[in-house]
Amino acid sequence: MKKFFTFSLLGLFLLSFVCSPGFSQDAKKLLDDVITASGGRKVMEAIKDTTFSGTMDLVQMGISGTFTFYQKEPNMMRQDMELMGMTITSAFDGKTGWSFNPETGATEDLPEQAQETAKNEALGFGNSCMLYPEKYGITFADKGKETVEGKEYLLLEMTFENGDTSLFYIDPGTFLPYMMKSMTLNEMGIEVEQESIMGTYKKVDELNFAHSVTIYRDGELFGSIDVDEVKFNTGLEDSFFKK
Repeated sequence: MKKFFTFSLLGLFLLSFVCSPGFSQDAKKLLDDVITASGGRKVMEAIKDTTFSGTMDLVQMGISGTFTFYQKEPNMMRQDMELMGMTITSAFDGKTGWSFNPETGATEDLPEQAQETAKNEALGFGNSCMLYPEKYGITFADKGKETVEGKEYLLLEMTFENGDTSLFYIDPGTFLPYMMKSMTLNEMGIEVEQESIMGTYKKVDELNFAHSVTIYRDGELFGSIDVDEVKFNTGLEDSFFKK
């Protein structure tokens, strides 16, 4: 599996599933099942922007805080994290990724490699790439099945245009994502395998939304995210995502 460099902790909410012309009929059927289970095409097409907020507990780093995440279709994203009394902001405005460091007071463009990751996550979190996959050059493959703790899951691999991949485990009973596996870099710049387990699905305006994520890195607990509030179509302006 190729490295998938996470833009941030909140990249763990990359729950969209995308495909492109030429994927197998099995993958297409499963994608359609996921869309239906998530709320259906009509519900998803009506969502133009998403805002959710909650708490995070980064066990390995020994810190906790709060966050607010914003996404506007098709490919804008912003997150504000409150950690140790500081607000750390990072965003992608549809073309460029940037971040604000409260310790230095500087707003800077992300490094080149992080730019590509931010672009993928901003696109991948939204609904547009799942509903209109032909626009975004993303491939989607059926990878069979795998048993986890005595339960069998359906495997779907998502590959972005630049080759970054994520492997999703789909619950065959609900057709909702149970887990995402990817390769990422830890705080020391060392490549590790990351498992993100999604749970506590709740319906918000007819859309099934995961309200918790537990993160493991190389088999050890890294942290968790809990979502307290989800809102759609609040009228987010493009300017909100720019420096």
